[in-house]
Amino acid sequence: MQDLILDIESLDMEGRGIGHLPNDDDTPGKVVFVEGALAGERVSFSSYRKKPKWEAANMTALHRESSMRVKPECTYFGLCGGCSMQHLEATAQVAAKQRVLEDSLWHIGKIKPENMLRPIYGPTWGYRYRARISVRNVPKKGGVLVGFHERRSSFIADMKSCRILPEHVSALLVPLRLLIGSMDAMDALPQIELAIGEGADGKQLTVLVLRHMTPLPAGDEAKLRAFADLHEVQWWLQPQGPDSVHPFYPAHADLHYTLPEFGVRMPFKPTDFTQVNHQINRVLVTRALRLLDVAPGERVADLFCGLGNFTLPIATRAASVVGIEGSTTLTDRATDNAAANGLGEKAVFHCRNLFEATAQDFVALGKFDRMLIDPPRDGAQAVCQALIDLGALAPELRPKRIVYVSCSPGTLARDAGMLVGQGGYALKQAGVVNMFPHTAHVESIAVFDLVV
Repeated sequence: MQDLILDIESLDMEGRGIGHLPNDDDTPGKVVFVEGALAGERVSFSSYRKKPKWEAANMTALHRESSMRVKPECTYFGLCGGCSMQHLEATAQVAAKQRVLEDSLWHIGKIKPENMLRPIYGPTWGYRYRARISVRNVPKKGGVLVGFHERRSSFIADMKSCRILPEHVSALLVPLRLLIGSMDAMDALPQIELAIGEGADGKQLTVLVLRHMTPLPAGDEAKLRAFADLHEVQWWLQPQGPDSVHPFYPAHADLHYTLPEFGVRMPFKPTDFTQVNHQINRVLVTRALRLLDVAPGERVADLFCGLGNFTLPIATRAASVVGIEGSTTLTDRATDNAAANGLGEKAVFHCRNLFEATAQDFVALGKFDRMLIDPPRDGAQAVCQALIDLGALAPELRPKRIVYVSCSPGTLARDAGMLVGQGGYALKQAGVVNMFPHTAHVESIAVFDLVV
C-alpha cells in the first residue's frame, strides 16, 4: 500500500506536527499528529493509534524539509523520551511555545494579552539540575540500565550520555551502571534522583538520592562511599517514602540554591520541588518582581509559595509578604528560610489548602495590594473563583495587580478567562519562559491589572 503524504501545518502542545487528511471534496478532514514532523514540512507517516477524529503517527519519510530543522545533538534522540524537540532550532522552539501559549489563551480563555513579553531564554544544553533517573537490571541488554524512559514506553533507554544533564552528571551514567550492577541489592534499586545546588562552602554540590526497596548490605554501602569519593558526589538514601530521605555519605547535609540578585540563600532537600533550571529561575524571579512592581509600603501575597522562591525576594522590596502553601512542613521550612535571610519580620507564612480557597479566606487574611500566584499544573481555579467572589463580598480587598507564573498553558488560559471574564481584571502581558529546552513543556508568566 502506498504511504499517505501529509502537509504539516503547525505543532501541538507535545511538539508533534499537525496535519489533516483530506476529505473526498479536498476539505480538511481527520487530524493527524505526527511525531518528528515540523510545521511547513511534507511527510509520509505510519499511524500507531487511530481514533474516530484523530490519529497519532510516526514520520516515515521527509519529502519537504523545514528551514528550522536541525540535526539533534543527542545520540539517543528519538529513542529516549526525555526530549521531543531537538530536531527544531532552539529559537524556533521558543516561538512554537509562544504560539501554544497564545492559542491556549484564545481557544480556552477567549482572551488575548494586550502585549506579549519577550521570551526568557537560558542555556539550551546541560541545564537540568534536577532529574529523576530510572534504574533497571535488563540482562538481555547487558545488565543494568540507568537513564530516562524510552518514548511512549516503560522501558529504560539504553543510554550512556545525556546532553540536557550537566556534563559531569552525563559522564556518571556509565559509572552508575557499573556501580549498581556490582551491588548485591541491584534488583531493589529502582531510581536515582539528582539535585545540584551549592554546599556550605558555596561550591557546586551534586547529590544523588538512591531509592532502595530493601536494606543495603554493608558491602553495598562501602561501594557507595567509594563512588562518592571518586566522583565527588554526595549520596542520600530513600528507604521508603519522600519523608524517609536522609544524607548518607559524606555526612554533611547542606544543600542550597541562591538568588544573588536579592541576597537570598535557601537550603533545600534533594527531593524538594525546586526549578530544574537554576539559571532560568534567577531570571524568572527577577522578571516576576519587576512585573509585580511592588512599592515599599505595600503588602503582597505569594500563593503556592513552596520554600519561598518568590516570597523572600518579594520581602526585600515590600513592606510585608504573606506566603501561603498547603503543607505545614513547607511553611515551617519557609519560615526558617526567611529567618536565616534576615527577613523573618517581613515574610510570614500560612498553611491553607488553596485548592479550596474561598473569598472568606481572603477577607480573613486582609488587604493585599499585589499578588503572585505560582500553582502546580492543576492551576489556581479555586483561587480565581475566590477573587471573583471577593468582588461582590469585599471589592476593596482585591489586589490591583496579579502576576501568575504557570507550568501549564491550558490551566493558565482557563484561569485567565475567569479573571478577565468575571473578575474585573485585564490581561496586560503574557510570555513564555523556556525552562525546559528541547522539550514541549511550556512555562509562562502573565500579568493582570484590576480595571473595575
